[in-house]
Amino acid sequence: MIGTVALPRLPTLLAETLAAILCIGTAASAATSDWVDNQGGRMRLVALAPDAEGHIRAALQIEPQPGWITYWREPGQSGIPPQVTLAPNSGIKLEKTGYPIPKRITVGAIQEIGYDAPVTLPLDFTIEGKTPAKLELTAFIGLCKEICIPFQAEYSLALPTSEQPTAHELALLDAAKASLPQAPSSDFALESHSLSADAKNLSLHLTLPEATGEKPAIYVTGPTGYVFFQQANAKREGTAYSADIAIAKLPKNYDIKGKTWGVLVVDGDRAMETTLAFE
Repeated sequence: MIGTVALPRLPTLLAETLAAILCIGTAASAATSDWVDNQGGRMRLVALAPDAEGHIRAALQIEPQPGWITYWREPGQSGIPPQVTLAPNSGIKLEKTGYPIPKRITVGAIQEIGYDAPVTLPLDFTIEGKTPAKLELTAFIGLCKEICIPFQAEYSLALPTSEQPTAHELALLDAAKASLPQAPSSDFALESHSLSADAKNLSLHLTLPEATGEKPAIYVTGPTGYVFFQQANAKREGTAYSADIAIAKLPKNYDIKGKTWGVLVVDGDRAMETTLAFE
């Protein structure tokens, strides 16, 4: 059913029919790797020097070929979400992966969520202990057109010390951060939410930034591998908007009490992301 999807981390069909393409990314400069190429696109890693608190600001650039797509953190009815895995005993922890505003992409009868243009995922790392000489990690994404290709690349990027980042590297990281959904604000926020007793419908009440416009896109991310986006009973009155999101399926014996879900609302050229707490 559209709008409710349970997603394994690597779809069985893909695992059986397609092998991941494994490449190595070497350092082309102090903070930027070489591009690693794949039939459906390319990607590379950019990182700045650790700051005084041991934080590393980085990003994964993904450039699909024309006509190809890649995926958001919950890809919809099919697809592979991006995964970043640090090398064992690297002494570095991945604190957060940021996801720029995605779009819903229709492929035949399948509804997917992702990107059909170049996208940069901000990455925030923290050093645990002594500063390592390199940032070593594996990036794994999906690229799809008529076929889907798992794309895996290994990066070993020398962390800069005294060398200053280039204006291009700073601009790239700043632009990636600016592309992320905003936090709730006075003119764009979730006002209330409630789940029906049978856990089949989630009612949302929102304040939107504009009084008129098309129906906003809403993506509710529940348990890992589940995303819900099918709206019903949508109503827009001025800046007030309400809609019911169909929750047709959850994991067996799933207890929502005490859980926290995510919600992303895209209204025109603005997007807001927040959490839903269930008591």
